[in-house]
Amino acid sequence: MHIEQASESELKTRLEELYASYDQLAERKLALDLTRGKPGVEQVSLSDSLDGVLAGDYRAADGTDVRNYGGLDGLAEARALFGALIGTTPEETLVGGNSSLTLMYQVVDFAMNEGLRGEDTAWALNDSIKFLCPVPGYDRHFSICEYMHIEMIPVPLLESGPDMDEVEKLVKADPSIKGIWCVPRFSNPTGTVYSDDTVERIARLPQIAGDHFIVMWDNAYAVHTLYDDAPALAPISEYCRKYDTMDGVFQFGSTSKITFAGAGVSFIGSSERNLSTLKAHLAFQTIGPDKVNQLRHVRFLKDSAGVTEHMEKHAALIRPRFEAVLDTLDRELGGTGMGEWTAPRGGYFVSFDTRPGLAQEVVDLAGNIGVKLTPAGATFPYGKDEADRNIRLAPTFPSAADVQASVDAFVVCVKLASVKQRLAELEG
Repeated sequence: MHIEQASESELKTRLEELYASYDQLAERKLALDLTRGKPGVEQVSLSDSLDGVLAGDYRAADGTDVRNYGGLDGLAEARALFGALIGTTPEETLVGGNSSLTLMYQVVDFAMNEGLRGEDTAWALNDSIKFLCPVPGYDRHFSICEYMHIEMIPVPLLESGPDMDEVEKLVKADPSIKGIWCVPRFSNPTGTVYSDDTVERIARLPQIAGDHFIVMWDNAYAVHTLYDDAPALAPISEYCRKYDTMDGVFQFGSTSKITFAGAGVSFIGSSERNLSTLKAHLAFQTIGPDKVNQLRHVRFLKDSAGVTEHMEKHAALIRPRFEAVLDTLDRELGGTGMGEWTAPRGGYFVSFDTRPGLAQEVVDLAGNIGVKLTPAGATFPYGKDEADRNIRLAPTFPSAADVQASVDAFVVCVKLASVKQRLAELEG
């Protein structure tokens, strides 16, 4: 029954039943965690053959001894392999260490303090710097902005991607807006895949925004499909070449959820001009990346077909976890009016919206019985979800049994909070 259609007496009876179920869960002393989108042990084990894959052969295709210094932009074969995943040429690709977040930070820091086109273009020369942040979104993007004192402006994330009418209106009106964060395929946390029209409009933003505007295109889940029919993403590079805006877009990716999360390879795609400027900056920080690890990854993954084959193995492991979450939500909450949720075809998260005003209460209720959830508000700038609705569920890391136990407990917490709220509405 829909919660809005239940009588006061029905809700009171249901509330007593839910308190009893909640107390039983508390007695079990659960220790469950759905907080972060980490690959599980079985997933990282898929790449164990990285260890020893070089078999003593440390020569790159051009004869370079990868054990030595140099190669600031990464191995040529690594740039070819990973550039193909994001639609950039080897010349438009730089391959770094294990963290794409590091590359994102370096780009923003460089643009802020040194300027992409010389010191007179540094954002820090301006009185105010702002970024557009599609919401719900990725908390670590927001953390970079907050740390650098960049004001964040939330914009709605629709089924097609960011609300581009709002985005275009804002950047035209305010030249202090210097960038936008994007997770274009299987967005964190909603699983949204940007439409072709949205990708094209984003590629045109540098034409209509103020000086030195950049698109931070974090394609973290570019190849992380759960199903064969998962929507494809239009390559933004093609639109950038069409509109001559390659200088205004930085694409990022990594193998963090492909091979070893803590020992992968990250990469960045942009114009040759941008990468040349960025390398001059990086030269003061490092003599070169871990080329041994880059060569290991090239030998292990081989090519785009090899990446696809490898990711099919990942999908086989985590698909049942997602289905357990979604089947339980559909069965227990479908048609009740107690929440809405996404059913992603790829990525690492399920996004759940409670009734307005209940996300924090649900997170607290779950925490009190040993089920850790991502903090309410984490998917919004400054941790402030004005509607107090969004909760990100991350089912990849726990065992299948723990995922089921977690979502069962989560459902009880959602029902309890929802029935309490509805009763208060009726009694008030």
